[in-house]
Amino acid sequence: QVHLMESGGGLVQAGGSLRLSCTVSGSGLSIHHMGWYRQEQGKQRELVATITDGGRTNYADSVKGRFTISRENAKNTMFLSMSSLKPEDTAVYYCEASVNPISYWGQGTQVTVSS
Repeated sequence: QVHLMESGGGLVQAGGSLRLSCTVSGSGLSIHHMGWYRQEQGKQRELVATITDGGRTNYADSVKGRFTISRENAKNTMFLSMSSLKPEDTAVYYCEASVNPISYWGQGTQVTVSS
């Protein structure tokens, strides 16, 4: 059984920073790509950033230069460092991991940016 657990969301003022974490647990893990997605209320889920097991990254244009995705393969953990946050970054953030190579999702963590 594979389980993803996100943490680090919360309320922050515009211009502030937050760091999200996502840890994958389970037996016999072989994690390929991982990613962060977000969903605003009433809208479709959208890609924020992805990272391969080799460390290659990809970002949505809206977060380039402000967000940084990283991972610690030895700990099966992924991070999203967010800075210069804007009210439009407010959403539920979900982590996704391709494991063996089925796609798994976390339960989401709320990020709220006040103006």
